[in-house]
Amino acid sequence: MAVAGPVRVRLAPSPTGTLHIGTARTAVFNWLFARRHGGQFLLRIEDTDRERSKDEYTANILEGLQWLGLQWDGEPVIQSARIAEHRLAIAQLLASGSAYRCYATEAELTAMREQQAARNLPPRYDNRHRHLSPEQEQAFIAEGREATVRFRIDDDATITWNDLVRGEMRWSGADLGGDMVIARRAPADRIGDPLYNLVVVVDDAAMAISHVIRGEDHIANTAKQLLLYQALGSPAPLFAHTPLILNQEGRKLSKRDGVTSVSDFRRMGYMAEALANYMTLLGWSPPEGMEERFSLAEAATVFGFDRVNRAGARFDWDKLDWLNAQVLHGLDPEALRQQLLPLWKAEGWAVGGAAADSTWQLDLCALLAPSLTRLSDGVDQAAPFFRRPELDQAAREQLGAPGATAAVAALSQGLPEGPLEADAAKALLETAATAAGVKKGVVMKSARAALLGSLQGPDLLTTLTLLHRLGEAGPRLAGVTG
Repeated sequence: MAVAGPVRVRLAPSPTGTLHIGTARTAVFNWLFARRHGGQFLLRIEDTDRERSKDEYTANILEGLQWLGLQWDGEPVIQSARIAEHRLAIAQLLASGSAYRCYATEAELTAMREQQAARNLPPRYDNRHRHLSPEQEQAFIAEGREATVRFRIDDDATITWNDLVRGEMRWSGADLGGDMVIARRAPADRIGDPLYNLVVVVDDAAMAISHVIRGEDHIANTAKQLLLYQALGSPAPLFAHTPLILNQEGRKLSKRDGVTSVSDFRRMGYMAEALANYMTLLGWSPPEGMEERFSLAEAATVFGFDRVNRAGARFDWDKLDWLNAQVLHGLDPEALRQQLLPLWKAEGWAVGGAAADSTWQLDLCALLAPSLTRLSDGVDQAAPFFRRPELDQAAREQLGAPGATAAVAALSQGLPEGPLEADAAKALLETAATAAGVKKGVVMKSARAALLGSLQGPDLLTTLTLLHRLGEAGPRLAGVTG
């Protein structure tokens, strides 16, 4: 898709919560589009909801974007710092007659909505104060009424645009709920706090945004905003409305589904590369010949809206787990160690003795890597190497089987005082089986139960050598023989 002029896109999160997976996916699409066309990816913090906006949420959003590899261009724009410009735009609309002051009280508006509901009508403002005479307005002011500022939306207006995802879009002014509030209630000689649709238009125009890429839940806002662009005499950007992220039941993914924050995914052990990869696939299909596993840089070379789906994208945990496993399996032992070491230290592990030796840790990482799906698995699966495990039911039953105790005792007695290499460990298992008069499989299962407390675990020979280097193999084997 050819793009005329410089590409400038933006992410405009509200710091009223942590970085949501839907916002992050929007960030991914914006970043990919900007990088594909050599443009800029800008960031605006929409903090005009002063009661709910918090600095810690802003910090979470910035940290989450950086973790995902979505570096923005320039300094973030802080929306609340631009309130003077927003009020100037509202004053311009009032002066031109495109907006007016509405003195309807909350009680009057509530009564209006109740009457509409009683008649099975959709809620909408009935434009009752659109044509107040100066005398009527002065009478309301004399009563002490405050006023919102409303933008005129004619019912017979038709709003059209060519959406880069959905094609031609057409809205009727009659479907937009009546004249739109663009400033909160305030005394008649002042302009109250500007509201979302107005400030978005003013800020996007000031930032020279060329393309607005956001979720399909903003489509109705787009119709209203195009009217504002026209009234303010500002060129409108192009729009692309991406599909929503749905849960397995086909409903919009929400907090009720549990994990929706990027920081939650990170705590669960997902890697940034895998999560960014998966979010790209939530609504976008790679071109033929491109694998589903890729980096953001690779996707940026081919990303376009012609391959963005219109239908909602269902969240697939199995695919995310598969991608995450591929990333983890591709890490070399040192890279994996750097990822796991902070998690091990948080458990109080790897802070002293042989377990703190980097070579031992690298060998443990090489052992665990093939079985990891999430980074958190590297804590669960490493636990028996850092602390002596309790025997689970299957392990206890195995150690109670005929010949098991004799096999473990023979293995324990055969351990050398010095290093134990894999070849020697293999020979030791065979010697123990002969000495105990049992099959090698009995020795292996019994040894695994004694060493790890479970019949499940990684390669036994490497496990035995690693625990022997810690001085743990002998005591664990001897400990179950009585």
